[in-house]
Amino acid sequence: MAKILVVDDETDLEVLIKQKFRKQIRQNEYEFVFAINGKDALAKLETEPGMDLVLSDINMPEMDGLTLLTKLHELNPLLKSVIVSAYGDMANIRTAMNRGAFDFITKPIDFEDLTVTMEKTLKHVRQIKETLNAIKENNILKMYVDESVLNFMGSKEYETSVMLNETIDGTVVFFDLCGFTKISENNKADTVVQMINTYFDLMVKEIIAQQGFVDKFMGDAIMAVFRGEYHLDRAIDAALAVRNQLEQLDTKALPADFKAKVSIGIKSGEMISGNIGSVSLRRLDYTVIGDNVNTAARLQDAAGENQILISESCYEAVKESFICKKVGTITMKNKAKPVIVYEVLE
Repeated sequence: MAKILVVDDETDLEVLIKQKFRKQIRQNEYEFVFAINGKDALAKLETEPGMDLVLSDINMPEMDGLTLLTKLHELNPLLKSVIVSAYGDMANIRTAMNRGAFDFITKPIDFEDLTVTMEKTLKHVRQIKETLNAIKENNILKMYVDESVLNFMGSKEYETSVMLNETIDGTVVFFDLCGFTKISENNKADTVVQMINTYFDLMVKEIIAQQGFVDKFMGDAIMAVFRGEYHLDRAIDAALAVRNQLEQLDTKALPADFKAKVSIGIKSGEMISGNIGSVSLRRLDYTVIGDNVNTAARLQDAAGENQILISESCYEAVKESFICKKVGTITMKNKAKPVIVYEVLE
């Protein structure tokens, strides 16, 4: 909805505007605010934020329209104005344009012309806001992303890589903070966010240290993926490090009724890597999917506090490098037979 300030000492114009634009007002396309002179207009702008357009007369008591244009530029350089005046001589038009008016319409008002002019001006305002938002988002991105990464994101190589779908061999790890839901229900929002960010930061550092990457944050859980040589070994090393770091975490600044514990599920093998999501929403997530991803999630569901569970195939691959014990079999959704599960001890 566009918000428009009409500045004119002729009160009949308010009635006329409301009549001519009643359909747009009813459909919430336009919202009109009225002021009787420039001084009143400035007061209205203070109490009515988010104004998109000003329609102003020139000849008014206390503060005329040309003076108002100067004040508007000082108050908000992005606010666009259209002069609507009976004084349509070239001198007034030139003065208005030099003081920042976007357009000039003469009285008596041709409402068809006024409508077209308003739409043209509002379109320009929307374009400016979209550009500023894009700049803001880009600046925020620069706070978190290295410049070389941003340059890569603008290259053809990046465009090709994000559209590449492939079958890869890797390891997926699901980390879940045990009992955190109860904490989120019994503590202030700031405390909850501080806690989970503290835990996540610690966990992410251990994942990165083993050359893994965080695929996504899901509530109080993390999904991580490891690729390349010894990806399963590095994934288990990260899981053990996360468990050990959480046990040693200094919790003095955190609620005394919660001790961080984590349940972890790990599965290795083939998975599909690609851009998954909705094209129509323009929300795509470069992630991995497949049976091994689902199995890792279900292993995490089955894991207890500070327990790391792996499948039998993973155990066979790492049994000479890690101390494990057989837990037994568990039934998994969409699996015809129970799955043999091992716990990684150290």
